[in-house]
Amino acid sequence: MAFQLERAFSEKKTIFAEAGVGTGKTLVYLLYAINYAYYTKKPAVISCADESLIEQLVKQDGDIAKLSSHLGLSIDARLAKSPEQYLCLNKLHDARYSDAEADVFESIYRGLPPFVRTRDSLQHFHAYGDRKDYSELNDAQWKKINWDIFQDCTICDKRHRCGLTLSRMNYRHASDLIVCSHDYYTEHLWTADSRKRAGQLPYLPDHSAIVFDEGHLLEFAAQKALTYQLKISLFEEIITRVLQSGVREALARKVEQTLEQCQAMFGALQCHVQPVPGSDRMTVMLSEPLLGEVHKFRYELSQLEEQLAVEAGLYSLSEYHLRLVDEHLEMLQSAMRHFQHTPSLITWATVSGGELILWIMPREVKDVLQETVFGRHLPIVFSSATLSVDGSFRYMTESLGIVKPLSFSVPSPYDYEQQMMVFAPKLPLHSLEGREKDKMDAAFTFLKRTQGRAMLLFPSREELQQFKQHALCYPDYGLYAFLFEGDKEISHLIASFQREQAGVLCAVSLWEGLDIPGPALSNVTIWSLPFPPHDPVFNAKRKDAVQPYEEVDLPYMLLRLRQGMGRLIRTSSDKGIVVLLDERVHEDPLLREQIQKVLPDHVSLHLNGPC
Repeated sequence: MAFQLERAFSEKKTIFAEAGVGTGKTLVYLLYAINYAYYTKKPAVISCADESLIEQLVKQDGDIAKLSSHLGLSIDARLAKSPEQYLCLNKLHDARYSDAEADVFESIYRGLPPFVRTRDSLQHFHAYGDRKDYSELNDAQWKKINWDIFQDCTICDKRHRCGLTLSRMNYRHASDLIVCSHDYYTEHLWTADSRKRAGQLPYLPDHSAIVFDEGHLLEFAAQKALTYQLKISLFEEIITRVLQSGVREALARKVEQTLEQCQAMFGALQCHVQPVPGSDRMTVMLSEPLLGEVHKFRYELSQLEEQLAVEAGLYSLSEYHLRLVDEHLEMLQSAMRHFQHTPSLITWATVSGGELILWIMPREVKDVLQETVFGRHLPIVFSSATLSVDGSFRYMTESLGIVKPLSFSVPSPYDYEQQMMVFAPKLPLHSLEGREKDKMDAAFTFLKRTQGRAMLLFPSREELQQFKQHALCYPDYGLYAFLFEGDKEISHLIASFQREQAGVLCAVSLWEGLDIPGPALSNVTIWSLPFPPHDPVFNAKRKDAVQPYEEVDLPYMLLRLRQGMGRLIRTSSDKGIVVLLDERVHEDPLLREQIQKVLPDHVSLHLNGPC
């Protein structure tokens, strides 16, 4: 692997480095990235699947710490976390005075650094407000006080004392490595030019190389970053900034007309949405009446832009506010343009705080990725144990628009035949309610076999919550220390699980990257096979496919299943079991055959078990 990466760095090419568990792939790409950063005097970026995995890379006993210790290196590695991982002082202020849990948020405010609450000069400032620092909050509580997409930091009077701002100042000075998530890296790509035009620094500094750890997830992150969100209240707040004293009546009237048309469009949208089972996303039905309202809204936006151009020439408006409104309208017009050609459009709606939100996503991102990433002549490494499908990297190259990449595959050196057993117990044929009880009985039977020390993986939060409700009433629930994703900050839950003697970690987002070696994790139970949901994003992929099940659903499920099973064996001494609690394994022989193909060599699927 080291020799393969040497070529990618020397020739500044993209390489797919598929290597199994135990091959040392992380150590290899870290060594090359660090040395290349030394050579170019620019940091390398390590982009991970999500926020919980970037913490693992820099933890005290993580791979960066091991390299530093064994090689005597002083490695300057800093985390660049997504804005959602930081406290928002404005939302905290509102929660202290208006939320039912005001006492909780008042305590958080009292614990903030003194410089946040005082305006004294000559103070020492430091980063604060990281989600990890508030591990006792559940996800619902955190969402009441964290930054979200509808916060406008450009006009916030607290931004210079904000933990998010201070954290950016810190990681921008990293000399060796900047570690971030795919979401944050792609957000950096799409916003870099607009931030420069607004007189702001891009999220990330100039860098010498990029490593995409769990790189098979990059396409989804890129689509997410290019997604535009529109809601009436924020749109109104932004465009009414130009209504200062002295503006022309024509501009004021056009702002009012544009707002009225936005409300009319959302009124039509309200009548054209359908809930999706198992998802908080609602399908948008693109009828002629709705598209007509969208067209009218786009016309009003164009007229408003013309009026703003006239106003700019008169120098009657604040240049700062005018630039912000112009940038917002430009992004909105770019997003709404997808409605001209609906085959290029993925759209859905959600409800938050009682308000309808319209989401607009491009169907393909490969052209933008080619321009902003793969066309830059940089060393780019895709690293994962699951990059290929049936031995081919074609799926990755076509979806991301990568031309002639280098590639190689290295299997894991572990003896899976001796270390892993995979069970798919046949459950009794009952009604839906009885079937859930049978799955619960099977899950607890296997928990007893491993004395806890298990992770239960769920395809959706809905299934996790259903399991949680039933498990709380199960007779043997008290024998184990159950930890549920969403109850506390995720890295805190992982650390707690490793300390527990009979821990059971139940999660939705830990299919990839989680590294818990040793007996603490001896059982990975898959509650349901991780097929993609029937939401607008995957439905769009299905519409593009000749055979949707074979081209979209099955490859996605098998890739995610391989990742989930890969959490079990992390060292040559690990042993344990994987349990598949999905009756479809028994009902569909072709599906069962496909699952057997993705199991490690010499590992068989046992169709019976302790239950």
